[in-house]
Amino acid sequence: MGDGHGPGRSEQADPLGGDWERHRPAVFGVAYRLLGSVADAEDVTQDVWLRAAGADLQDVGDLHAWLVTVAARRSYDVLKSARFRRETYAGPWLPEPLLTGPDASQPVLVDESVSSAMLLVMEELSPPERVAFVLHDVFELEFGRIAEVLDVSVPNARQLASRARRRVAKAKQSTPQASKAERERILTVFRAAYEAGDLAGLVRLLHPDAVYVTDGGGKISAARKLIHGGERVAEVMVRVGRQWHPDRIDFAEVGGELALVFHREGRVYSVDTVQITDGLITAYRRVVNPDKLMRV
Repeated sequence: MGDGHGPGRSEQADPLGGDWERHRPAVFGVAYRLLGSVADAEDVTQDVWLRAAGADLQDVGDLHAWLVTVAARRSYDVLKSARFRRETYAGPWLPEPLLTGPDASQPVLVDESVSSAMLLVMEELSPPERVAFVLHDVFELEFGRIAEVLDVSVPNARQLASRARRRVAKAKQSTPQASKAERERILTVFRAAYEAGDLAGLVRLLHPDAVYVTDGGGKISAARKLIHGGERVAEVMVRVGRQWHPDRIDFAEVGGELALVFHREGRVYSVDTVQITDGLITAYRRVVNPDKLMRV
């Protein structure tokens, strides 16, 4: 399965006449935005390939829209079942990190909707709202197709997208994101303070009401509850840094934003993303679940 290319890379094996590579990023992109999981998005991409291989596409006028619609319909099924899995998930759930820099193994149409902060906002939407928002506001599909995916009327599809858009806008307004330059500056100072075990330096970078979220998925030692307060978060970070001292900390682009990748004993130990407001880190999110780090 791997990269979602399908069973054949040659044009003879390509049911889309060589167009699969051009459309695959959008297929993967819609699935990742809806599911927040690289593994699930790869599975959906493979399913779409197989569906295309067995379909008569001669009468398909808009191949891009057709493929995105098929991906959305399959993702919607997975999303509804994933809700139950999330309820039984051990500790906090965070999106699976998606590398989006020049060395990314999985190309995706990158915008703010693949950031960890936005994926967590969309996680609060109902599955129909999330589908309607992603398909219309991100992929610009017409409401007729969205209504077919959700099995609702066109007015209902419009209403779902509108409701989701208001909730997303409200969340973005309450947590404005830092510029790329500011993010790089703060993460550079943060990395130096973390490596030095500089408690005071970390406290200066953290908002007094900062929250620390760790996703271990029950597979590795990690806090099962959110940790609140800048000083408390800094203390935990220093303690964890001493116990699990990283071999190195790299910068990487994850979900379109600069993030930190911690290496330990020759493997990726964690991928950390941050939310920065007014020059301070308001949320620090760490993925240590090894199942979510296999593709990093």
